[in-house]
Parts: sequence; structure tokens; C-alpha cells
Amino acid sequence: MTPAHTPDDGQARPSVSVVAPLDLDAVRTVQVGTALWLVALVALTPFWSRLDDDGHLWWLWTCVAGVVLGVLGVVVTTRRRNRLQSGSTQTPVR
Repeated sequence: MTPAHTPDDGQARPSVSVVAPLDLDAVRTVQVGTALWLVALVALTPFWSRLDDDGHLWWLWTCVAGVVLGVLGVVVTTRRRNRLQSGSTQTPVR
């Protein structure tokens, strides 16, 4: 008798496990990431002039970009969560 993961042709094939999907909507993940960017921005702001002198002012702008994109991500993921909870699976017409 051959094992379940080995077909009759003798070549080994990977076994496939059935895994249930996680019930996550990513809102909390994006919120935490945005908060971390905001903390980094607040922590670096007092060192503005020193960062500028050392040529590392881009660190601040990276934090600003992280916060702005994070806020947009919170909006998108919240809208997606609300759409999924309402049961609407239609995509909006643009």
C-alpha cells in the first residue's frame, strides 16, 4: 500500500493541508503600524536641526509618509471591514 502523499508514478509530491483562513480585517494591524510611525515622528522631531546637519532629515519625511499612508490605510481597511460586515460583495462602480 502506498502512502497518501505519493502517487502511483513513484514521484514524491508535497502534501496539501487544509488550513482555515484567519478571521482578520487588518484594521488593527494598520492602526498599530500607523501609531508606531507617529511615535517615531514625535521622537525624532526634537532632533530636526541635528538630522538636517547630518543629512538625515529624510528620516523625518519617511515617518511623515508612514503616518499619511497609514491613515489612508486605516480608511481603506475600515471601509472594507464595514462592507464585509454588511454583506455587500459588490464592487463599487466608478
